[in-house]
Amino acid sequence: MNRNLIIILSSLALLSACSSIPRRDTGAPAKNKPAAAATGEGKYLAGDGPGADVPSNLDSIPDAVPKAEPLHRYANRPYSALGKTYTPLQTTGSYKERGIASWYGKKFHGQRTSIGDTYDMYGMTAAHPTLPVPSYARVTNLANGKSVIVRVNDRGPFLHDRIIDLSYAAAYKLGYVNNGSAEVEVESIAVDGSAPVAAVVTAPIVKTESVAAETVMPVMPPDVAGKVYLQLGAFKEKQGAESFLSRMRAELGDTGKNIILLRASGINRIQLGPYADSEEARRAANVLAGRLGFKPFVSKH
Repeated sequence: MNRNLIIILSSLALLSACSSIPRRDTGAPAKNKPAAAATGEGKYLAGDGPGADVPSNLDSIPDAVPKAEPLHRYANRPYSALGKTYTPLQTTGSYKERGIASWYGKKFHGQRTSIGDTYDMYGMTAAHPTLPVPSYARVTNLANGKSVIVRVNDRGPFLHDRIIDLSYAAAYKLGYVNNGSAEVEVESIAVDGSAPVAAVVTAPIVKTESVAAETVMPVMPPDVAGKVYLQLGAFKEKQGAESFLSRMRAELGDTGKNIILLRASGINRIQLGPYADSEEARRAANVLAGRLGFKPFVSKH
């Protein structure tokens, strides 16, 4: 092989190596991620991608449902990543930006996010450098107008001027998994009267007032006195409660037929039941926690 040919081949190899673009750089802010590998479906980190067993029902996966949650104790402090300092926002609803979104998949599936959640590439979640965690955001693909709501529970991305990293499912619903990235608009969602009053994260037994028949959804009889239910959410506004009830019915299928709406002390409560006793309700709450992403608590009337 002559000297000129060696030089040409060496140059081509160098150009090829420099053209790879890292796909995912979130997780613990201080860690660097390996270089990307180019594929026919976009660019991902080495070993990343859509996974071998993609569910067939991605189109029917519901958006995240905004609800009030306490901010993570540590993940909302200023931090540095790849030589740059980031100062997370402390309030929701004040952020709106357009830029490039990417997505991350199987390489991080099952790993811990910045706030300790287990990353599910088929859930409706996202990583963002500065939005409060956890919080919620509406992401719109500017090329096709498709929009989703995601729960921001991770930090990143930190390279190539991307503004958000979406889960595989969220990117799929926005129509850009094959492209690898898309121009989007990200808008933080403020939790107000249209979202649950408080995050449902504990399991105390709570007593509520019985209510008149006209305030109970027709799927259940109005007589709830002495019965045990699971509370899924609580809302100030009836419209927000009814919207959440519809989502829960759609997500729970046949189980959702047993959801009722109760109004007591000015609060609209979405409850599931009745159950034979508190113990049965707690067992059901443990099962539903993995399905819904939060643990309902027991409400005894």
